[in-house]
Amino acid sequence: MTGRAGGAGRTDGRTGRVAVVTGAARGIGAATVLALAEQGWAVLAVDLARDDPALPYPMGSRAELDAVVDAANRTAGEVSAYVADVRDPAELAAAVAEAERRWGGLDAAIAAAGVIAGGAPLWQMPPEQERAVLDVDLGGVVNLARAAIPALLRRPRPRSGRFLAVASAAATRGLPMLAAYCAAKAGVAGLIRALGAELGGTGVTANAVSPGSTDTPILAESARLYGLPAADSFAAQQPVHRLLDPGEIAAVLAFLAGPGSSAMTGSVVPVDGGLAL
Repeated sequence: MTGRAGGAGRTDGRTGRVAVVTGAARGIGAATVLALAEQGWAVLAVDLARDDPALPYPMGSRAELDAVVDAANRTAGEVSAYVADVRDPAELAAAVAEAERRWGGLDAAIAAAGVIAGGAPLWQMPPEQERAVLDVDLGGVVNLARAAIPALLRRPRPRSGRFLAVASAAATRGLPMLAAYCAAKAGVAGLIRALGAELGGTGVTANAVSPGSTDTPILAESARLYGLPAADSFAAQQPVHRLLDPGEIAAVLAFLAGPGSSAMTGSVVPVDGGLAL
């Protein structure tokens, strides 16, 4: 199958645009699936959907992934679940191939899968936790780029593909006891800038968002690592004096996935409640 699935002239609210979103079971990934579906996208919602023995807190579950898909399919979009590990390039390549097979092509790939670990200086951090953070938070973005960008480029000209990633305020702030996480997110920001340069003139762009303290399971785990009573403890560090909602980050990702971002590439957009000020 070639060309855009559905295309112009649809009357069911769908745009004919297709996305792959990783980390889709919860947090920013789940909110992004919902935001795109509400705008009429077809979305392959990708998640590991099981716990990681290297990490001391629960990952998103298959039940959570299915709940996101069910909610998204009650909107204007068409969403399917897909279980894959972003650390495995072959699994992500298969996910991209499934999106192309199902809907005829790919218009956006959004790397939202992320984990956190730390709570100790880097030299005391268990090596398996360090590897998990680097391999998911940076390696997973690289793996999605390698799988998805060729698919974005397979769209005929004039194309408007989007490769997007979730960085973090930790990309530019040195956070004690989270050195691996800071390193991974700084790597994501550098990767996006390089991809923006490499993709120049192709019609495909690369951008990222850099969230502040957002009400997600990662922030809850961060609070535990710092010995704080709850994630709300982080609200005071942001000028908006509250935690951000995942939907607020997803709204910017949905904008970046759409035509309005056509003049942007290589950008890392702060969506941080002023945390970086």
